[in-house]
Amino acid sequence: MRHALELARVAGQLGEVPVGCIVYDTASGRVLGEGFNRRESDNDPLAHAEILAIRAAATALSDWRLNACTLVVTLEPCSMCAGAIVNARLGRLVFGATDPKAGACGSLLRLTEDPRLNHRVTPLGGVLAPESALLLRDFFHRLRGK
Repeated sequence: MRHALELARVAGQLGEVPVGCIVYDTASGRVLGEGFNRRESDNDPLAHAEILAIRAAATALSDWRLNACTLVVTLEPCSMCAGAIVNARLGRLVFGATDPKAGACGSLLRLTEDPRLNHRVTPLGGVLAPESALLLRDFFHRLRGK
């Protein structure tokens, strides 16, 4: 999570919502993909940290199935990212701060645990949540202060 927080800080410095994400091989701990929000920089509504990290990990493994991987992200995934987590068959999901407005892994929805889907992953939330929430709070305070 500390690595993901560093990526989130980079995003914030670029004027992006400060969310960072890594995907690593659960057994070895080797980071396979990482990303931070790039929606503004890339003019891409899909350029969420999770999507970028999942793409990089799949490329590194030459496989879209990430069953043996853990995704760590500083903010609870939205419905788009939760869907990508399910479709990538990620083995573990860890997140920092909850997102009461858009969170799809416990706050608004429980998409990653929906028994109707072909894959499920139970999220572990709240890891370094105060640090993650502070980055977001400071970013939006600065943004609204302008």
